Amino acid sequence: MSNKIKFAVIGAGHIGKRHAEMIRREEEAELVAMVDVRSKEACDAIDFEVPFFETVEDLIASGIEFDVMNVCTPNGFHAAQSIAGLTAKKHIVCEKPMGLTKDSCEKVIFKSLQVNKQVFCVMQNRYSPPSVWIKELIESGKMGEIFMVQLNCYWNRDDRYYKKGGWKGTKDLDGGTLFTQFSHFIDIMYWLFGDIDNIQGKFADFTHQDSTDFEDSGFVSFDFVDGGMGSINYSTAVANQNLESSITIIGKNGSVKIGGQYMNEVEVCNIKDYEMPELAPTNPGNDYGAYKGSAANHNFVIKNVIDTLKDRTSATTNALEGMKVVEIIERIYKVRNEQLNF
Repeated sequence: MSNKIKFAVIGAGHIGKRHAEMIRREEEAELVAMVDVRSKEACDAIDFEVPFFETVEDLIASGIEFDVMNVCTPNGFHAAQSIAGLTAKKHIVCEKPMGLTKDSCEKVIFKSLQVNKQVFCVMQNRYSPPSVWIKELIESGKMGEIFMVQLNCYWNRDDRYYKKGGWKGTKDLDGGTLFTQFSHFIDIMYWLFGDIDNIQGKFADFTHQDSTDFEDSGFVSFDFVDGGMGSINYSTAVANQNLESSITIIGKNGSVKIGGQYMNEVEVCNIKDYEMPELAPTNPGNDYGAYKGSAANHNFVIKNVIDTLKDRTSATTNALEGMKVVEIIERIYKVRNEQLNF
């Protein structure tokens, strides 16, 4: 591998361009190509002075040398494009979700092991200072036995987001609210507390009958395999703007609530014999004009890829963790499908 790690970005929408920009800012990285079915002009990607291809196959056939392929396309393409990149012996950085089924994620992992290449899953919220802090706190055992965990994700996603003729809101390419909007928060919960079982839920579609193929709201409860019980309450039917993404943790020795729009503010820390440290400020959310997304931490993602491939560290979110988040969502949606006959 040359001194600079060479990246090709697949998909030149909001997130693809963010990946490209973060790569461009890294001294040890080089952006060598981009891919999108639309033209460079249509993608507003003229600023990236690299060859532009229409398909992954065209990129690979071009003979351009690169080490890492960043998959930043609609959700439904992630697994197949990751496999195409791995087959060409490239490392993969895959935006969430890793796939829309556990089965498709397993195929990605199998191929990566076959060709001895890394798959990095993008879960940039793990880098937010409150996330780093709560991970250390949970692992220290200072909260004692965990009794209850509640995740609340109440966002606005209306017709400004779901454009007619676009991929968002479709069953095959979007996959569902938990995949596209809230998988980051399910990832944080899994990262902190592990797997879940005994899933029960209640689901509804309040305002998206004409814009999506799936529900917009749900109350989901479950048990953690390692003890304690939890719930996810979510909606994209909130009027006007995002309301909150929060996690409340109740343990034997105290309670914590991390709130704000993107789990970016520690609102409560009340733990026996514990004084909370001062945290660094959280990066602002990705700003898409009419609506906002999760914290803009993609610089940390790209840095982690570089450091891992140069043997300085390991992947922040590995392929198995990426698959587990997909599997948890798939199991929640199995409960939904039985109720709503999807």
